[in-house]
Amino acid sequence: MILSIALLAFVTAQRLGELVLARRNTRRLMAGGAVEAGASHYLFIVALHGAWLVGLWILAWDRPVNLWLLAVFLGLQALRVWVIATLGERWTTRIITLPGAPLTRRGPYRFLSHPNYVVVAAEIVVLPAAFGLVTFALVFSALNAAMMFVRINSEARALAGSQGGDTPVRPPVSRPGADRR
Repeated sequence: MILSIALLAFVTAQRLGELVLARRNTRRLMAGGAVEAGASHYLFIVALHGAWLVGLWILAWDRPVNLWLLAVFLGLQALRVWVIATLGERWTTRIITLPGAPLTRRGPYRFLSHPNYVVVAAEIVVLPAAFGLVTFALVFSALNAAMMFVRINSEARALAGSQGGDTPVRPPVSRPGADRR
């Protein structure tokens, strides 16, 4: 029980810290001429992720943790940090583009167009599964997939506009916020 509470507290603190970082980066980017796209679906993403976390607190706080899946989850956290560190001050939870700015082609973006979305999708499955909540993991995975369909299409349109063409220079990168270096 102590491990499950500690793990949920870690994830909660991490997500709240990321929201603070994202807000700071978004304000700075917008002040520098960036443009937000997809704002109409942003609250749905926040609600989905908030419901996932609240649901875990309700259902998993007193459950044992599968240590193998915990190890996978911790590996995903390393990938999450890599994504955020690669984008630095351009990382945000929103779709923010800097008109004319080149796309990021380093770090995990050398290998995947959407590394952050891949990490988040895996976390949505792995953490509940680590608590034995497989149905919960599958339900939120389906909801997240639907949301990512909307998000990635919105990001692709935003990138096409910021690159000065009708289509993106390459598929949009995977992370909240479409601003790139």
